[in-house]
Amino acid sequence: MTTVNYWAIVPAAGSGQRFGGEVAKQFQPLGDHLIAQHSLSRLLNIPCIARIIVPCDMASPYWLQIPAASDPLVELVAGGSERVHSVLQGLLAIGDRAESSDWVLVHDMARPCITSGDINKLISELVGHAVGGILATSVTDTLKTIGADNHIQATPDRNLYRAAQTPQMFRYGLLVKALETMLSDGQTPTDEASAIEYLGEQAKVVEGRRDNIKITHREDLIIAAAIMNQQETEQCV
Repeated sequence: MTTVNYWAIVPAAGSGQRFGGEVAKQFQPLGDHLIAQHSLSRLLNIPCIARIIVPCDMASPYWLQIPAASDPLVELVAGGSERVHSVLQGLLAIGDRAESSDWVLVHDMARPCITSGDINKLISELVGHAVGGILATSVTDTLKTIGADNHIQATPDRNLYRAAQTPQMFRYGLLVKALETMLSDGQTPTDEASAIEYLGEQAKVVEGRRDNIKITHREDLIIAAAIMNQQETEQCV
């Protein structure tokens, strides 16, 4: 029986323009650690992950403040100009080690509240799946479509929509092909799932926790800190 390996790629080369400030958001303090430390340590809690690849600015001095970056399972590689380029750099960095059928989990460094339970749920529900899938949550707010003049045009059925999260997990060979195809066609995927869709493949949606938020704006740090305190109380980290 062929052994299937699990790899994680956590792109961290971005500057976080919407967050603002001179220090990238992955290096912002959150409780006793920087955001990147929280995100990496939670992936390190998953025993089946063979290697965590971090496409980033390797010259940044902040990596010296992140203990997880020195873990033997964590490998820093040069990132790209955009997220998609960083993810592809990470994929190519394991090209001589990964098999086409291996699984790759791509996770946002700015989602430090991901729980081991959600990661394990994603992995277990996709065992045997030919393509892969993503964590996502149902949409509870009423959605509106608007025109160029900011006037409401319609109210779509929110039951048809899901808010995508990460990790997003796909077969290594398929993900490389999807990203390279989109880029060669002059297209930029919004996430890994959109690249898979571009090839005409269908990814599975696995329901995730709502507290797996992405830190985008400064006020998100307050929310993330409260979530982490609650997760520690529940012992669900």
